[in-house]
Amino acid sequence: MVSNLLAKKQNFYSHQLSQILIVEDDYINRMLLSDYLKYSGYNVTSLSNGANFFLTINIFQPDLILLDLKLPDIDGYYLLQQMQQQPDFSKIPVIVVSALAFKVDQQRAMDLGARDYLVKPINLNLLTLKIEHALAYSHI
Repeated sequence: MVSNLLAKKQNFYSHQLSQILIVEDDYINRMLLSDYLKYSGYNVTSLSNGANFFLTINIFQPDLILLDLKLPDIDGYYLLQQMQQQPDFSKIPVIVVSALAFKVDQQRAMDLGARDYLVKPINLNLLTLKIEHALAYSHI
């Protein structure tokens, strides 16, 4: 049993140097994601709105972004669209984490460059797998 836990913990740290930016307006969701990902070995920073989104990307240089679509000050779709228009930012994988569950919302996000889409409430194990997959394919 202990060996299983150690094997799982060792797997968590496979992307220890990866940096993840979380953009989530809900405080509890933001803290849960941040704490979980830090425990999993990622370097994490977060924003509660989109006001400093591009400035934070320039400074923090994330390897991956978790993006909520419904932010208090800006539309997450708009942020995705703006990222695609900037060559340096368009290469950063984005996983949308949203309460918008309709296929049309998911398709729009994917059409605007999102790498994946998870509907809230999310399964943290699935999130980890999606992150690892996106990071693995972003370096190819």
